[in-house]
Amino acid sequence: MRGLTRRHLLGALPPLALPLAAAASPGAYPDRPVVLVAPFSAGGAADIAARTLAAHAPRHLPNPAATIVVENRTGASGAIGTLHVARARPDGYTLLLARIASAAILPATDPRTPYAWDGFTMLGLLDENPYVVAVRADAPWRTLQELLATLRDHPGVVNFATTGPATILDLGVRHLFATAGLPIDAGIAIPFRGGGEAVAALLGGQVDFIGNNLSDTIGAIAGGQLRALVVSTRERLPSLPGVPTAKEAGVEALTQISGWNALFGPPGLPEPVIAAWTGALAGLAGDSAWLEATRRVGSLPRLLGPAETREFVANQVALYRELARRLGLG
Repeated sequence: MRGLTRRHLLGALPPLALPLAAAASPGAYPDRPVVLVAPFSAGGAADIAARTLAAHAPRHLPNPAATIVVENRTGASGAIGTLHVARARPDGYTLLLARIASAAILPATDPRTPYAWDGFTMLGLLDENPYVVAVRADAPWRTLQELLATLRDHPGVVNFATTGPATILDLGVRHLFATAGLPIDAGIAIPFRGGGEAVAALLGGQVDFIGNNLSDTIGAIAGGQLRALVVSTRERLPSLPGVPTAKEAGVEALTQISGWNALFGPPGLPEPVIAAWTGALAGLAGDSAWLEATRRVGSLPRLLGPAETREFVANQVALYRELARRLGLG
């Protein structure tokens, strides 16, 4: 897998709007393009998940010739794109690739967030993204404990990439600091617009390390440009057999941190649209092409229905509200 890059991963995705031969009844939903808003920049975890969904979901909709167009609306830790969908017409033609940062962390930690975490029609959870801490392959730190030792001995010198104070890139790193007994400002946060940009900055030497979704970093790790120091899963991943788990690395509390992707719509989506997407996501559970594409970019498929997704997000909001309280944030 050496030499595998994010560009290769993106290039491996099937093209959008693939012509399909299956027939649809006249007027079957959707009968015009659906806009799927990804609230972070191109090349990041949200963008890749959105394009993977757009490539594979149409064949499971009532109209299998449907077109799904991914639109990146970035800014404010994902709030701009998320708010756009919250205010969209509830007709099923504007949907949201919901991310942990904008859909859970932001409303849990910032009272100024212009929407409520539960102010959407939740259609389903798609997958979870393990959290990894990584450095460049030529960095002096071979283990997580070596990196933490430098942060402890030289506070305020080492920097890391973030996508905003209410995102998993930032909160995950600060949670790591607190878990290791370091001040939450032990490293200098350097902001970027999305996870893909943050990874590019690490590769380019603009930052020293990153805490990020595996789906953002898997290409550079597999290609040998980045060295993963820890993964937040409870067991070692088959794709990263040499990378210790959080418990093995001495920071078991990091297992609380993982990213995820879900599909939301504006509040008040009509029942036929909800039923169409519930059926489509159920179809993806047995779709080997979507499952393979999702795993290929470092995510773990986890399809949940609307009610289960609402419960999952509620628990995530509670988790990050408590984390922010313990870390003295907000």
